[in-house]
Amino acid sequence: MRPVDVLDKAKEKRVLIKLKNGSEITGKLRAFDLHLNIWLDDAEETRDEKKIRYGSVLIRGDTVVLVSPGEGDV
Repeated sequence: MRPVDVLDKAKEKRVLIKLKNGSEITGKLRAFDLHLNIWLDDAEETRDEKKIRYGSVLIRGDTVVLVSPGEGDV
């Protein structure tokens, strides 16, 4: 199974995204493309042990280090 297939199965489920700046964003995966631009709903960022709620966000693929589906989701 290709990594893109794993992400495709994680649509409508919660994912964890780690970014180059060290922050982590969790949210419900709505869509993504081959550049790893990612659209999340109910997004929440954790940085320096602080949580910030965003709602819907679009994350640029060139800032992404890691995308992980929630446990048991895929």
